[in-house]
Amino acid sequence: MSKTVHRIIDLISELKLSARQFDISIGTANGYILRMQKNNASVGSDVIERIVKEYPQVNLVWLITGKGDMFISEQQKPKVRTNREIEAYIDNKLKSKWSDEKKALLDEILKEIEDLKK
Repeated sequence: MSKTVHRIIDLISELKLSARQFDISIGTANGYILRMQKNNASVGSDVIERIVKEYPQVNLVWLITGKGDMFISEQQKPKVRTNREIEAYIDNKLKSKWSDEKKALLDEILKEIEDLKK
């Protein structure tokens, strides 16, 4: 019986994405899917949830059991992202993270200044 991770690899191929692009699109660590495939490991329900959230056209029953069609409707085309869209997504995530870190650092500095005034 084929495992979910093997169906995910098939899905990635059908979406014409690299494993890295797919990992980024669902918010998993770089190399996650390939590591799961190499170790013939089970994929967590949180990852399955991320996949169907990001790719709503994917048939959840197929993803979990292998039964049925890969996509809910043959009329729906897979969501294909361009490299530019993926890079923009990555840039936005990085900017957001850096912005949060800068805010935290600024708050820490302001607190230190207030403590010094006392």
